[in-house]
Amino acid sequence: MESLEDVLNHFANKFNAKTFIHKDPIQIPHSFSKLQDIEIMGFWVAMLAWGQRVTIINKAKELVHLMGGTPHEFILNHSEEDRKAFLNFKHRTFQATDTLYFLEFFQQYYRKHSSLEDAFSQFIGPESSTIEDALIGFHELFFSLPNAPKRTRKHVSTPARKSSCKRLNMFLRWMVRKDEKGVDFGLWQKIHPRQLMIPLDVHVDRVARRLGLLERKQTDWLAVKELSDKLRSIDPEDPVRFDFALFGMGILEEKPLEVIIQSFGLD
Repeated sequence: MESLEDVLNHFANKFNAKTFIHKDPIQIPHSFSKLQDIEIMGFWVAMLAWGQRVTIINKAKELVHLMGGTPHEFILNHSEEDRKAFLNFKHRTFQATDTLYFLEFFQQYYRKHSSLEDAFSQFIGPESSTIEDALIGFHELFFSLPNAPKRTRKHVSTPARKSSCKRLNMFLRWMVRKDEKGVDFGLWQKIHPRQLMIPLDVHVDRVARRLGLLERKQTDWLAVKELSDKLRSIDPEDPVRFDFALFGMGILEEKPLEVIIQSFGLD
């Protein structure tokens, strides 16, 4: 009989592999080598990451095309006239108003800063146990422009509203985690992997509950904290590497979850 830790390690190793990239929206930032291009497209792809993965990937490619294949250069130098090409861009509830505000924030931010990392890291320090304050601070910064539309706030979540912040946590995993597997980028140095929080979606939620890792009924920020703390007790330095295991078992593994559980003797 395998222990729960053994099972999590098994599936984390299985799905934290370069073969994962070509099936996942993370392939979009992986198509770039420049830090700022990776940041811009990584963030935007993460914010669009709901629905079918094929659709998310195609919409992200559309964005790259609209930016002439060079996101950072476009962000820095585009004019108001250039934004008209984005008026027809939409993905589910992400509409033109949201697109135009993302362009506005990025242009103002990158004309003053070299990396998006500081937009998060300025709100926490090495002594911070988690990135919670970084997410809250970033949300306030992102919507600090005078013309920030209220409707766009639903696309960039915050723990202050009890949101699980799945997409932001996923983006930070991409940018902060680094290992020899090559899926996550590990380009940011001011946030430590031990501070990261698990990206909690319906698939991770379902698997975590079935494995006894999550008891809270609501899928909210307190559930993220509960699950992250459980995973941190297994790997204090890199708890969110188990995102690969929970997500993989929930949506990528060919066997049904119950079959996996029984085969490992976890019942």
